[in-house]
Amino acid sequence: MAEQNPMRNIEIEKLVLNCGATEEKLQRSVKLLEIITKNRKIYKVKATKRLPAFGLSPGKIAGAKVTIRNKQQIKELLKRFFAAVDNSVSKKQITENNFDLGIHEYIEIPGLEYDRDIGILGFELTAVFKRKGKRTKMRKIKRGKYPKKQAVTKEEILEYLTKNYGIEIK
Repeated sequence: MAEQNPMRNIEIEKLVLNCGATEEKLQRSVKLLEIITKNRKIYKVKATKRLPAFGLSPGKIAGAKVTIRNKQQIKELLKRFFAAVDNSVSKKQITENNFDLGIHEYIEIPGLEYDRDIGILGFELTAVFKRKGKRTKMRKIKRGKYPKKQAVTKEEILEYLTKNYGIEIK
Protein backbone atom coordinates (compact mmCIF):
# COMPACT_ATOMS: atom_id res chain seq x y z
CA MET A 1 0.00 0.00 0.00
CA ALA A 2 1.44 3.38 -1.03
CA GLU A 3 1.95 6.06 1.58
CA GLN A 4 -0.44 8.96 1.45
CA ASN A 5 0.91 12.41 0.76
CA PRO A 6 1.03 14.34 4.09
CA MET A 7 -0.09 17.50 2.26
CA ARG A 8 -3.43 15.78 1.56
CA ASN A 9 -4.26 15.19 5.26
CA ILE A 10 -7.14 17.29 6.56
CA GLU A 11 -7.53 18.97 9.93
CA ILE A 12 -9.91 21.36 11.63
CA GLU A 13 -8.68 24.93 11.22
CA LYS A 14 -11.15 26.66 13.54
CA LEU A 15 -14.49 26.39 15.28
CA VAL A 16 -16.83 29.40 15.15
CA LEU A 17 -19.74 29.64 17.62
CA ASN A 18 -22.37 32.28 16.95
CA CYS A 19 -25.62 33.40 18.45
CA GLY A 20 -27.90 35.90 16.71
CA ALA A 21 -29.73 38.31 18.99
CA THR A 22 -30.62 41.94 19.60
CA GLU A 23 -30.83 44.13 22.71
CA GLU A 24 -31.57 42.15 25.91
CA LYS A 25 -31.16 38.74 24.30
CA LEU A 26 -27.71 39.81 23.12
CA GLN A 27 -26.43 40.08 26.71
CA ARG A 28 -27.72 36.56 27.40
CA SER A 29 -26.05 35.28 24.23
CA VAL A 30 -22.70 36.79 25.19
CA LYS A 31 -22.98 35.21 28.65
CA LEU A 32 -23.76 31.82 27.10
CA LEU A 33 -20.76 31.95 24.75
CA GLU A 34 -18.52 32.95 27.68
CA ILE A 35 -19.69 29.94 29.70
CA ILE A 36 -19.18 27.50 26.82
CA THR A 37 -15.74 28.79 25.78
CA LYS A 38 -14.41 29.67 29.26
CA ASN A 39 -14.18 33.49 28.92
CA ARG A 40 -12.72 33.93 25.46
CA LYS A 41 -13.05 37.20 23.57
CA ILE A 42 -16.61 37.52 22.26
CA TYR A 43 -17.17 39.69 19.18
CA LYS A 44 -20.41 41.58 18.63
CA VAL A 45 -21.55 41.37 15.01
CA LYS A 46 -23.23 44.34 13.31
CA ALA A 47 -26.03 44.04 10.76
CA THR A 48 -25.27 45.02 7.17
CA LYS A 49 -28.84 44.95 5.84
CA ARG A 50 -32.13 46.41 6.97
CA LEU A 51 -34.57 43.72 8.16
CA PRO A 52 -37.64 45.36 9.75
CA ALA A 53 -39.16 42.00 10.73
CA PHE A 54 -36.25 41.42 13.12
CA GLY A 55 -35.85 45.10 14.07
CA LEU A 56 -32.46 45.37 12.34
CA SER A 57 -30.90 48.26 10.50
CA PRO A 58 -27.35 48.67 9.18
CA GLY A 59 -24.84 49.26 11.97
CA LYS A 60 -27.06 47.86 14.73
CA ILE A 61 -25.60 44.96 16.73
CA ALA A 62 -27.23 41.73 15.56
CA GLY A 63 -25.38 38.93 17.34
CA ALA A 64 -22.25 37.59 18.98
CA LYS A 65 -19.56 35.17 17.88
CA VAL A 66 -16.34 33.60 19.09
CA THR A 67 -13.60 31.80 17.14
CA ILE A 68 -11.62 28.95 18.69
CA ARG A 69 -8.35 27.84 17.09
CA ASN A 70 -6.89 25.72 19.93
CA LYS A 71 -6.91 22.12 18.58
CA GLN A 72 -7.31 20.49 22.00
CA GLN A 73 -10.24 22.74 22.96
CA ILE A 74 -11.88 22.14 19.56
CA LYS A 75 -11.77 18.35 20.02
CA GLU A 76 -13.15 18.60 23.55
CA LEU A 77 -16.01 20.92 22.53
CA LEU A 78 -16.94 18.94 19.41
CA LYS A 79 -17.32 15.73 21.42
CA ARG A 80 -19.72 17.52 23.78
CA PHE A 81 -21.66 19.16 20.93
CA PHE A 82 -22.04 15.87 19.03
CA ALA A 83 -23.33 14.23 22.23
CA ALA A 84 -26.00 16.96 22.38
CA VAL A 85 -27.26 16.00 18.90
CA ASP A 86 -27.10 12.21 19.48
CA ASN A 87 -23.83 11.76 17.52
CA SER A 88 -25.55 12.21 14.16
CA VAL A 89 -25.13 14.74 11.38
CA SER A 90 -27.21 15.25 8.24
CA LYS A 91 -25.51 15.35 4.84
CA LYS A 92 -27.18 18.74 4.26
CA GLN A 93 -25.12 20.23 7.11
CA ILE A 94 -21.83 19.49 5.35
CA THR A 95 -20.46 21.62 2.51
CA GLU A 96 -17.06 22.05 0.91
CA ASN A 97 -14.43 22.97 3.55
CA ASN A 98 -16.85 23.15 6.51
CA PHE A 99 -19.87 21.80 8.33
CA ASP A 100 -22.54 23.57 10.34
CA LEU A 101 -24.44 22.37 13.36
CA GLY A 102 -27.26 23.96 15.34
CA ILE A 103 -27.84 23.33 19.04
CA HIS A 104 -31.45 24.21 19.94
CA GLU A 105 -30.96 24.47 23.71
CA TYR A 106 -27.62 24.76 25.47
CA ILE A 107 -28.84 22.57 28.36
CA GLU A 108 -28.65 19.55 26.02
CA ILE A 109 -24.84 19.80 26.10
CA PRO A 110 -23.28 17.47 28.70
CA GLY A 111 -21.65 19.39 31.54
CA LEU A 112 -23.75 22.57 31.20
CA GLU A 113 -26.41 23.38 33.76
CA TYR A 114 -29.45 25.63 33.34
CA ASP A 115 -28.73 29.27 34.25
CA ARG A 116 -31.68 31.53 35.15
CA ASP A 117 -29.89 34.65 33.84
CA ILE A 118 -29.52 33.10 30.38
CA GLY A 119 -32.80 31.21 30.09
CA ILE A 120 -33.28 28.87 27.14
CA LEU A 121 -31.01 29.76 24.21
CA GLY A 122 -29.52 27.97 21.25
CA PHE A 123 -26.54 28.69 19.05
CA GLU A 124 -24.84 27.59 15.85
CA LEU A 125 -21.36 26.28 15.26
CA THR A 126 -19.25 26.02 12.14
CA ALA A 127 -16.16 23.84 11.89
CA VAL A 128 -13.78 24.92 9.11
CA PHE A 129 -11.47 22.30 7.61
CA LYS A 130 -8.17 22.82 5.79
CA ARG A 131 -5.19 21.07 4.32
CA LYS A 132 -1.53 21.95 4.76
CA GLY A 133 -0.47 24.93 2.67
CA LYS A 134 -3.56 27.09 3.16
CA ARG A 135 -1.42 29.78 4.82
CA THR A 136 0.19 30.55 1.44
CA LYS A 137 -3.18 31.84 0.26
CA MET A 138 -3.89 33.84 3.44
CA ARG A 139 -0.59 35.61 4.16
CA LYS A 140 0.07 39.20 3.09
CA ILE A 141 3.65 38.98 1.83
CA LYS A 142 4.51 36.60 -1.04
CA ARG A 143 0.92 35.38 -1.33
CA GLY A 144 0.77 32.08 -3.17
CA LYS A 145 -1.86 30.09 -4.96
CA TYR A 146 -4.06 27.52 -3.26
CA PRO A 147 -5.49 25.30 -5.99
CA LYS A 148 -9.08 24.11 -6.05
CA LYS A 149 -7.94 20.49 -5.64
CA GLN A 150 -6.72 21.40 -2.12
CA ALA A 151 -10.32 22.08 -1.02
CA VAL A 152 -11.75 19.55 1.45
CA THR A 153 -14.66 17.71 -0.14
CA LYS A 154 -17.94 16.74 1.49
CA GLU A 155 -17.01 13.03 1.38
CA GLU A 156 -13.66 13.65 3.10
CA ILE A 157 -15.38 15.57 5.91
CA LEU A 158 -17.89 12.72 6.32
CA GLU A 159 -15.04 10.20 6.54
CA TYR A 160 -13.09 12.38 9.02
CA LEU A 161 -16.12 12.78 11.32
CA THR A 162 -16.99 9.08 11.33
CA LYS A 163 -13.36 8.02 11.91
CA ASN A 164 -12.44 10.57 14.62
CA TYR A 165 -15.76 11.21 16.39
CA GLY A 166 -17.86 8.12 15.63
CA ILE A 167 -20.61 10.19 13.98
CA GLU A 168 -23.41 8.53 12.07
CA ILE A 169 -24.66 10.23 8.90
CA LYS A 170 -28.39 10.65 8.19
